[in-house]
Amino acid sequence: MFSSRDAFENDACPVADDLLGQMYRANPNGLSLLVANVAPDDRARLALFCYKRSHLHALALAIASSCTERELINFGGRVGSTLYALSREPARTVSASHGGRKPITLSTKPLATFAPIIDEFDDEDVEEKVTV
Repeated sequence: MFSSRDAFENDACPVADDLLGQMYRANPNGLSLLVANVAPDDRARLALFCYKRSHLHALALAIASSCTERELINFGGRVGSTLYALSREPARTVSASHGGRKPITLSTKPLATFAPIIDEFDDEDVEEKVTV
């Protein structure tokens, strides 16, 4: 069994970039067909690969749902076990207005506040500079 660290050190995507792009853009039905054509070991590695990238998190869960717990644990250790459990949870409802993406929140307060700079010259300093 590999440790979680081994799964993250091997950073290469286990499928071709074109296939990963097709999976990312696919609807749920099309995704299941694409995933079914990937070997089980590569599928588990792909789920772990996607899981550590926040923009591919939903894809990771969809791919992991087609993997066995043993496959995910074999390639991801504790992370694989967690991914397996997350992929079996009921789907969360997401607002359609965001297209399935998490909303972005922006701060309404300034990042930092600074005290105003007060330039006060002593009358003596001004006179000295003028006479020199």
